[in-house]
Amino acid sequence: MNERDTKVRITVLAVPDCPNAPVVRDRIEAALAGRAAQVDLIEVSDEAGAVRWGLTGSPTVLLDGADPFAAARGDRPSVSCRLYRHADGTTDGAPSVAELRRALAEAGLPEAAG
Repeated sequence: MNERDTKVRITVLAVPDCPNAPVVRDRIEAALAGRAAQVDLIEVSDEAGAVRWGLTGSPTVLLDGADPFAAARGDRPSVSCRLYRHADGTTDGAPSVAELRRALAEAGLPEAAG
């Protein structure tokens, strides 16, 4: 992977042993569709870390340091579980692949070729 391939810095913030951390990483990989990108996992175990990193529930996905799934109501940093509400009204412990693709595109990562 060369630096030109990585256009968006992807960070997953999660509490230790979060069952949705592997789920969100798998969905990020699917959303990337073979494009090279570094995905960092940062474990946050206390409120001070949640404030420092911007963890608003586990897992939190940051693209270039910003949470594209932040609620308009202004979620506060916390060491807790996070639910993502999908367009169809269902909730899940991680953003969908489609939501991640959209967020990556909005963050400037071009669509995968083919």
